Amino acid sequence: MKNLTATKIYALAFGLFLGLCIWKFGNPVILDHKISAPTTPSEFLNEAWPLHWANWVLLPLAAIGAILIFQQKFSWTHTKWLWLLPIVWLGWQFISATQTVDADLTAATLWQCCGCVACYFLGALIFARDNLWRWLLPGLLAAFAFCLVRSIDQHLFEFPQNHQMLVEGERNGWTNFPPATVAEMKTSGVILTTNGMDVANPAILEKFKKGRVAGTLVYPNALAGIILLLWPLSLALAFGVTKQLKPLIRFGVVGLTIFLGSAAFFWSGSKLGWLIALTIVGIFLLRLDWPKKIKLATVAFALALGLGIFAVRFHNYFSAGATSVGARFDYWWAAVQTTAAKPVFGSGPGTFQRPYAQLKSPAAEMARLTHNDYLEQFSDSGVIGGLAYTAWILLALSAVGKRLWRCSDTLSFAIAAGLFGWFAQSFGEFGFYIPALAWTAFTLLGCLTKQDGIELDK
Repeated sequence: MKNLTATKIYALAFGLFLGLCIWKFGNPVILDHKISAPTTPSEFLNEAWPLHWANWVLLPLAAIGAILIFQQKFSWTHTKWLWLLPIVWLGWQFISATQTVDADLTAATLWQCCGCVACYFLGALIFARDNLWRWLLPGLLAAFAFCLVRSIDQHLFEFPQNHQMLVEGERNGWTNFPPATVAEMKTSGVILTTNGMDVANPAILEKFKKGRVAGTLVYPNALAGIILLLWPLSLALAFGVTKQLKPLIRFGVVGLTIFLGSAAFFWSGSKLGWLIALTIVGIFLLRLDWPKKIKLATVAFALALGLGIFAVRFHNYFSAGATSVGARFDYWWAAVQTTAAKPVFGSGPGTFQRPYAQLKSPAAEMARLTHNDYLEQFSDSGVIGGLAYTAWILLALSAVGKRLWRCSDTLSFAIAAGLFGWFAQSFGEFGFYIPALAWTAFTLLGCLTKQDGIELDK
């Protein structure tokens, strides 16, 4: 009993840590050197924190977890490949690091890789036992809710106000700002000097005008990633735990959950996220205990409606040539070229930007990451690293998928759906390199891949 209480407290603390990651560590680790440490209470509260701070919180938490695993004699009962592949992959990252083209980028990335593997094994060996993963949820979902509220505030209030403020500042010659603030805005690129005139940065004005939100994360597609990962679980909780409440209260909780997730997701403007979300909706509908014809008709209607909204929502984007899609193909081709040139060790973990700077065309936009987590593993750590990572993820998701339809626990099914969505988004994004996303996803993946971690239908 005492040991179970200790592990519950540990799971609660770890969930609070994952929530802190969503709140403060939502940038890619390779940008750590660009994030200044906060110096005032306001900055501590409102600004992102240096990413290496997350490592020094995870390190003691992982050590405590290792002690709990040893004391309680937790063991691995599932296929050995689900523990062997991540060990092989992580080991190869360190081997690849010896041949890196940028030691600083690789050092930051190795911390992230270790964090992902640590979270995965903590999920499998501790949180999967006795439904301890449920103790992760208070801190995790509280931070997720804050991220969604922050996103909606950005779209409705913050971005319009900032846009208006910059337009008026330019019109008034920036006299409505203190001189120190104007100097800071010039340093940060908010104000540009063109032909002797100080003007608002057009790219920033366009960002505020579009209103694509990111919440507490680095950019809108990262927000879409955390919504894909955690919103199915949030909906399952909202519908499940409110069954005994008064109808009006239940309606309020469910309605608020739907509104926060759908509004933030819509205003993130994520194209790939939208298509993945439609797939998840289709999976949920197919699982309903309805007559087959009605179920298939409902799925067809939902997909048609979703694709219709998608076409209207992103009509201007595709009319303009879908530039981000073309840019991604350019990144991916560079990753293939790098893999072919350095098939054994790659360019080093986290270093895609170095070979890409040499391979990209002069007119192409610079990118620091491949926007495809699987291809980046090949590019950064060679064929062995890429195959080990891809095989690990596919095998883990396959193990979850085999039990997906037999699972009687709606919450675990919702977690599985979120994981499928997030790892699918990784084909077009770089969520692996963001602690807020990756550490949360790998913790939950560990919980589901453990054989006795989820109650199944007998």
